[in-house]
Amino acid sequence: MGPVRLLIYNIRYATGTGPAFHLPVPGAGYLRSNKRVLSQITDFIKDQDPDVVGLIEVDTGSIRSGMVNQADFIARSLGHFSTYECKYGVSSVNHLLPIVRKQANAFLAAPRVRGERFHYFDTGIKRLIIELELDEIAIFLVHLSLKYRHRQYQLRSLYDLVRKTTKPVIVAGDFNTYWGDHELYLFMQAAGLTNANARSLPSYPSSNPRKELDFILHTAQIEVHRFDIPAVQYSDHLPLVCDFTIHPERVP
Repeated sequence: MGPVRLLIYNIRYATGTGPAFHLPVPGAGYLRSNKRVLSQITDFIKDQDPDVVGLIEVDTGSIRSGMVNQADFIARSLGHFSTYECKYGVSSVNHLLPIVRKQANAFLAAPRVRGERFHYFDTGIKRLIIELELDEIAIFLVHLSLKYRHRQYQLRSLYDLVRKTTKPVIVAGDFNTYWGDHELYLFMQAAGLTNANARSLPSYPSSNPRKELDFILHTAQIEVHRFDIPAVQYSDHLPLVCDFTIHPERVP
């Protein structure tokens, strides 16, 4: 496999940003997505020309999005395949709730990229882990819990998955590390992972980034050539863009 461009983006269901998001009550914006914002996000991703896209907080066709599956909409615009799943566990009561049951995470991948598996954490509300397994690499997409204790349990489960994988690994997504990136130190050391964001640049909030909540972590067989956090404010998170090559012969 040649050079790969990975883009990770929490798009907040294309609900946009700004003061209007909290009108008429705080958080009201979560109930209404914006077709203009979805188009802006799609155009931005297309301009980046990624091979693989990991999307967090995607609406797969609720009344909020006008019954539009945002993962499929973006994938079709890119000429990519999409794979998505509700981010709540299969036994969760959230599967019964309007709008909420259409909240998902998604992988979009160029036509040459195939194969995925779904895993769920045992702890927390947001339990989905999507694994995209390619010929030479496995990529895990996660959205960790807002609760510190639950995040630690989830990292333990994620560690078990990573250690069982015989291929080079990337673990990416929104880790919700509001307590700081030191939360991930032991997990990264145990799993043999390195942060592609070597300068620990913040990704949240997009209007005035102060916290590093979004990560692309990788094993030693992956060489990062470029890492960037474009300053686009279509969501409350900034996107991550990473160019890398794979060296399977390297010893972890």
